[in-house]
Amino acid sequence: MRTATLFAMLLGLLATAAPAALAQGTDAEMTLPERLQEVSVTIRADYGEGSGVVKTRDGVNYVWTAAHVVEGNRRTRQVIDANGTPRTIVEFTDVAIIQSLYEDGRKVGQIEMLAEVIRYSDADFGEDLALLRVRKRNFIPASADFYLDDRIPSVGTKLLHVGSLLGQGGSNSVTDGIVSQPGRILYGKVYDQTTVTAFPGSSGGGVFFEGTGQYMGMLTRGAGETFNFVVPIRRMRDWAERTGVLFAIDDAAEVPDAETLAKMPIEDVGRDFKSGARAEPDQSPADPGYPGMHTWLWPRDARPDPSKVYGPRIHRDAD
Repeated sequence: MRTATLFAMLLGLLATAAPAALAQGTDAEMTLPERLQEVSVTIRADYGEGSGVVKTRDGVNYVWTAAHVVEGNRRTRQVIDANGTPRTIVEFTDVAIIQSLYEDGRKVGQIEMLAEVIRYSDADFGEDLALLRVRKRNFIPASADFYLDDRIPSVGTKLLHVGSLLGQGGSNSVTDGIVSQPGRILYGKVYDQTTVTAFPGSSGGGVFFEGTGQYMGMLTRGAGETFNFVVPIRRMRDWAERTGVLFAIDDAAEVPDAETLAKMPIEDVGRDFKSGARAEPDQSPADPGYPGMHTWLWPRDARPDPSKVYGPRIHRDAD
């Protein structure tokens, strides 16, 4: 009886361990681009679709994307406070986070969850950054690895971009390129120029080092499929630290509790979220304007014209 019991227990342990071992083996066989696809999602907002990258902390998925992707979900309303002073309340409706599922060389479906905007900096007068929080816990177990070294990537560094090219229809598309020139100044902000291929829907998508898979920046705008600009991670990190969300980049940073996060303003209005001091704009000489500069937002409900390879583009005036 004792032998039979031990044998049954052993079989049970093997049955339990087998799926885990199989999953680990499958994960170990994944290529770097496939791993990057795991942390990349489509953002479906009111006015269009873009891309995002997931950072997971304590079972909560935070998603980095471009502010212009979610700006159509921004709402304002006027209130009178207890002192009789008029105030403007800024709120955001939820956006959809979509992850595509593939198996045996074909798409088998997609999963969609709602996410709230917890930090936002305007595209025209701010950093063009937004941080979302997925409402369901453990939606995506994977997490992006952010580049935290102070060294600026050199010209010629090989890169990969994962984005939803032409929206959800082209979700998890992987393109490659190099760093063309770090440190461009556009509209008073620092950008790194890259040749990774981008299309409408790429906005907010991650750009990663080809060698390590580390996230080095967010693709936001360009003037051609291979003439594009990335918000570098060094700029994202500075903003995240100032706005109290460094934890969504750096694992060493403590995650604040929900009450603390809720007390801080969602929208960056040019002041330090903690001290109230006004942030100083970059005083570097601006590069000449780039004709045809635009964001890479894919308009909602747009469908590509089969006779045109690239589909429509969104042009934003470079004021």
